[in-house]
Amino acid sequence: MERQAVRSSNLASIGYDPSSQILEVEFHGGRLYEFYDVPASEYRALMNASSHGKYFNANIKNNYNFKEL
Repeated sequence: MERQAVRSSNLASIGYDPSSQILEVEFHGGRLYEFYDVPASEYRALMNASSHGKYFNANIKNNYNFKEL
C-alpha cells in the first residue's frame, strides 16, 4: 500500500485502501500498523484534520481492530 507522508510529531505516513477498508499508519521510529474496517469517511477526516496525531488518538486508535506489521 502506498502511504502519504504527513506533518505530525507522532505519525510519519498514512495509507488507505478503499476496497479493503484497511488504514496503514506508520509512526516515527518505523512502527507500522494496519487498522481494519475503517470507512473512507474516517480516512478523509484523518487526512483533513488539523492535527493528524490528535485525530488518530481520539477516533481511530481504540476504535478499530489492528495489528502491527
